[in-house]
Amino acid sequence: MERDQVELYADGACRGNPGPGGWGALLRCRGHEKELYGSAAMTTNNRMEMMAVIAGLKALERSCQIAVYTDSRYVCDGMNRWLAGWKQRGWRTSQGGAVKNIDLWQSLDAEQSRHEVSWHWVKGHAGHVDNERVDGLANKAIDEMLARP
Repeated sequence: MERDQVELYADGACRGNPGPGGWGALLRCRGHEKELYGSAAMTTNNRMEMMAVIAGLKALERSCQIAVYTDSRYVCDGMNRWLAGWKQRGWRTSQGGAVKNIDLWQSLDAEQSRHEVSWHWVKGHAGHVDNERVDGLANKAIDEMLARP
């Protein structure tokens, strides 16, 4: 069976680092789109960048061929360059230290294992329409969280 081809655009935002944060994701497949977003009261930008991708991957019910687009070098480098070594070393960095955000890296690794994923970095805040859209969702998530009593 041929896998659906999905585009996943993901972004995270944080007001202060750490501080209140939000993430946004856009899934596009066969002419359909789905927006997702969420927030956390006290977090970091890197965690929100990762949460956006994790949420997008979790939203897919069956195995797909996915192109992930993010302005996070942390996420792209982690998935394209560092992940295999971390796993080989028992989730330790090349210097022997603990991998930061290990809970999210392990979740991201598990989610991506269900799919065929390619990782693409896009320059943030440079007019890329879909990256700007998910940045808006991440900031909407923060605004809505901060507006709650």
